[in-house]
Amino acid sequence: MASRRRAARVLALLWGGAFAALTAEKPFTAADIVAVRTIGEVQPSPDGKTIVFSVGASDLAANRTVNRLMRVVVSGGEPAPVKGALEGASSVRWSPDGRRIAFIASRDGERGIFTLDPRSGKLTRVCDYRRPNAYLARAGNALAWSPDGKWIAFAGTLEPDPPPQDPIVITRILYKTLTALSDNRRAHIYVAPAGGGRPRQLTSGDYDEHSIDWGGDGREIVFLSNREPDPDAKLNYDIFAVDVNSGDIRRITSTPGVEMEPRVSPDGAWIAYSATKRDLTTIDSVAEDAHAWAIPYGGGQARELNADLDRRTSAVQWSADGKRILYIAGDRGSNLICSTTLDAGATSCEIGRGAQAGALAAAGDGSLAFTMNAPDKPAELFHLAGGSSEPRQLTRVNEPFASERRLSKPEALSFRSFDGTPIEGWLYPAQGATGRAPLILTIHGGPHGAYGYSFSQQFQFFAAGGYAVLAINPRGSSGYGQKFSDGCVNDWGGGDYKDLMAGVDHALATHPEIDPERLFVTGGSYGGFMTNWVITQTQRFKAAVAVASLSNLISFYATSLYQDLVHAEFNGFPWADDNFATLWKWSPLAHVVKVATPTLFLHGENDNEVHITQGEEMYTALRQRGIEAALVRYPREGHGFGEPKHRVDAAERTVAWFNRWAAK
Repeated sequence: MASRRRAARVLALLWGGAFAALTAEKPFTAADIVAVRTIGEVQPSPDGKTIVFSVGASDLAANRTVNRLMRVVVSGGEPAPVKGALEGASSVRWSPDGRRIAFIASRDGERGIFTLDPRSGKLTRVCDYRRPNAYLARAGNALAWSPDGKWIAFAGTLEPDPPPQDPIVITRILYKTLTALSDNRRAHIYVAPAGGGRPRQLTSGDYDEHSIDWGGDGREIVFLSNREPDPDAKLNYDIFAVDVNSGDIRRITSTPGVEMEPRVSPDGAWIAYSATKRDLTTIDSVAEDAHAWAIPYGGGQARELNADLDRRTSAVQWSADGKRILYIAGDRGSNLICSTTLDAGATSCEIGRGAQAGALAAAGDGSLAFTMNAPDKPAELFHLAGGSSEPRQLTRVNEPFASERRLSKPEALSFRSFDGTPIEGWLYPAQGATGRAPLILTIHGGPHGAYGYSFSQQFQFFAAGGYAVLAINPRGSSGYGQKFSDGCVNDWGGGDYKDLMAGVDHALATHPEIDPERLFVTGGSYGGFMTNWVITQTQRFKAAVAVASLSNLISFYATSLYQDLVHAEFNGFPWADDNFATLWKWSPLAHVVKVATPTLFLHGENDNEVHITQGEEMYTALRQRGIEAALVRYPREGHGFGEPKHRVDAAERTVAWFNRWAAK
């Protein structure tokens, strides 16, 4: 408890008085959903004195989002644009001497790798760059400087875009990308002179390589690749290294699980990474929590460093002295910055309680840069000096926006579900409601995602519209340990549905200001599946909005990019044993005769993660049964809406649909 109290005090200090006692009267509008700026590409210079980061801002009128590089001096001063940087720069990396940055960007319609002197603005084109359009699950670092700064390695392709096929012949299992069909090119490893010149290809073959780092004093490049007989049929990344001069490849790990994020230690003796251990996994929402590992650079016995933490691990990297592994761990709605010692496995997680840290990056001076957001505070950039325990806020990119608006700050809830399992959630109070407020139950995706202490534009818009918003983490959610994360495996709509209903009951019992006769439900992806499931199990909700939703698990298997999600969640292939019966049992479409709830379906027309036919099947069934329903198809959109106008439209339509039925 003492550490939690200290973490809460640190969090209060982080934000200072910047967001104290908001008194502004502007309500949160639909347009505000795209007004919040995003921060990414956080990269401190090797000496830790300067941080380069990207800021994404939506232009609603132009219906596009613009990402620009900024820099801030840690010792003080306001952030400023990086002189000479190209719009949309990604994979930003500092040279070892801290004099240049490299990145991937487009200029005059041609994509390439560039270097830039941030002080003078001198821009140099290194070489062309292309990437295959295939979906690579959890692919990491695509660009890396050699230790001597003379070379830049990258994972991608130099093959030109293939010509259109007519007819289109498909021979791969993973023939789809997120929004299109695969171009069948592979990502391989190349090196190019940092001053510019022709790249040299180091790897080849009918598989992809990615997530690169230099090792062996610059003699090798460490990478991930899936070398299964058919990489499309089974996800199994292992760690490899390729000799830069000879092209010889050696294998470092050979496990049934999935290795991710390999990072070579400062002294070159170890490789840190995150990994799962199960033989069967999925390229989508993974039930198994990855943990932090380390293996000797030359290969040998790997160590699982933080198994005792029992929390999902990501963004693994080394401390400057090479004695600790740094990473992000999700814990009960918070994203914490954690460290585990290499020798003793001692773990501490001090930063991020009551908030969500992200974009973690370590500098050579022992300092850390990262972003932080909270339910009533959009993301900002923070800096933690080496040896310090209290971070300092460096940016105010969202502060003017947030300080002018009335924001709903949620109350954390905890309760026992039907079988005694402890469940957590958050209740956002309604704003401006006259009398008892209606309530929207919102359900997260995954199924192994999680709600928590993060800023949600959607929740703020719902609350500003006079709705209380209930966000629950039912069993299956991450951040509560492995047993809890496995809680919905082979049981979609079972215990997790009961957890959600127990959460609604708890909110009603403890908050008399909520109107039990005006309940609504919405969710996207797995949350859309659960929305469809909810309306087949109960008629207590007056209306529903299902976004990118699943309705038929049998046809979902046959049409989704994530066909292996069914393998991992439902005991293997659909045709094994009685799995077809199991999949139909847990399909909302099988129970559609019970639906009486008016439902709005929102779906991207190019969604290959959950194909639009899933929404169409449920919509058609409801209309044939005479249930009020509407289907809105968003052109050019995939699983998550990217165009600002579509994001605003979806939010407005959702509230308008609820308003229509709230009045009846």
